[in-house]
Amino acid sequence: MSKTRPFIIHGEYIELIQLLKVLSYAESGGHAKALVEQGLVKLNGQIELRKRAKLRPGDQVEYRGNLIQMQAESSKA
Repeated sequence: MSKTRPFIIHGEYIELIQLLKVLSYAESGGHAKALVEQGLVKLNGQIELRKRAKLRPGDQVEYRGNLIQMQAESSKA
Protein backbone atom coordinates (compact mmCIF):
# COMPACT_ATOMS: atom_id res chain seq x y z
CA MET A 1 0.00 0.00 0.00
CA SER A 2 1.22 3.49 -0.87
CA LYS A 3 2.20 6.07 1.69
CA THR A 4 1.65 9.76 0.98
CA ARG A 5 4.66 12.02 1.45
CA PRO A 6 4.25 15.80 1.67
CA PHE A 7 6.44 18.09 -0.42
CA ILE A 8 6.62 21.81 0.35
CA ILE A 9 6.69 24.03 -2.74
CA HIS A 10 8.85 27.14 -2.27
CA GLY A 11 7.26 29.66 -4.63
CA GLU A 12 4.27 29.33 -6.94
CA TYR A 13 5.10 25.92 -8.47
CA ILE A 14 7.77 23.31 -9.23
CA GLU A 15 8.18 21.59 -12.60
CA LEU A 16 7.62 17.84 -12.70
CA ILE A 17 11.14 16.96 -13.83
CA GLN A 18 12.60 19.18 -11.09
CA LEU A 19 10.53 17.34 -8.47
CA LEU A 20 11.77 13.95 -9.70
CA LYS A 21 15.37 15.16 -9.40
CA VAL A 22 14.92 16.81 -5.98
CA LEU A 23 13.39 13.61 -4.56
CA SER A 24 16.21 11.53 -6.11
CA TYR A 25 13.77 9.50 -8.22
CA ALA A 26 15.83 10.60 -11.23
CA GLU A 27 19.61 10.88 -11.43
CA SER A 28 19.57 13.73 -13.96
CA GLY A 29 17.29 15.95 -16.00
CA GLY A 30 17.57 13.55 -18.93
CA HIS A 31 16.62 10.62 -16.72
CA ALA A 32 13.64 12.56 -15.33
CA LYS A 33 12.46 13.41 -18.86
CA ALA A 34 12.71 9.75 -19.87
CA LEU A 35 10.61 8.64 -16.88
CA VAL A 36 7.88 11.10 -17.87
CA GLU A 37 8.06 10.22 -21.58
CA GLN A 38 7.65 6.52 -20.71
CA GLY A 39 4.39 7.29 -18.90
CA LEU A 40 5.74 6.20 -15.51
CA VAL A 41 4.56 9.31 -13.64
CA LYS A 42 0.99 10.22 -12.74
CA LEU A 43 -0.34 13.65 -11.82
CA ASN A 44 -3.63 13.67 -9.93
CA GLY A 45 -4.31 10.06 -10.95
CA GLN A 46 -3.64 10.52 -14.68
CA ILE A 47 -0.51 9.65 -16.64
CA GLU A 48 1.39 12.91 -17.18
CA LEU A 49 3.48 13.27 -20.34
CA ARG A 50 4.35 16.98 -19.98
CA LYS A 51 7.90 17.06 -18.66
CA ARG A 52 7.59 20.63 -17.48
CA ALA A 53 4.10 20.33 -15.99
CA LYS A 54 3.77 22.93 -13.25
CA LEU A 55 2.94 21.33 -9.92
CA ARG A 56 1.06 23.50 -7.47
CA PRO A 57 -0.22 23.03 -3.91
CA GLY A 58 -2.96 20.40 -3.87
CA ASP A 59 -1.50 18.37 -6.75
CA GLN A 60 -0.52 14.76 -6.13
CA VAL A 61 2.25 12.97 -8.03
CA GLU A 62 2.64 9.19 -8.14
CA TYR A 63 5.80 7.36 -9.18
CA ARG A 64 6.46 3.66 -8.56
CA GLY A 65 3.90 3.46 -5.77
CA ASN A 66 5.17 6.62 -4.06
CA LEU A 67 2.57 9.36 -3.58
CA ILE A 68 3.80 12.92 -3.17
CA GLN A 69 1.35 15.61 -2.06
CA MET A 70 2.27 19.16 -3.06
CA GLN A 71 1.83 21.66 -0.22
CA ALA A 72 2.19 25.42 -0.01
CA GLU A 73 5.02 26.95 1.95
CA SER A 74 3.77 28.46 5.21
CA SER A 75 3.32 32.21 4.84
CA LYS A 76 4.00 32.83 8.53
CA ALA A 77 7.18 34.83 9.12
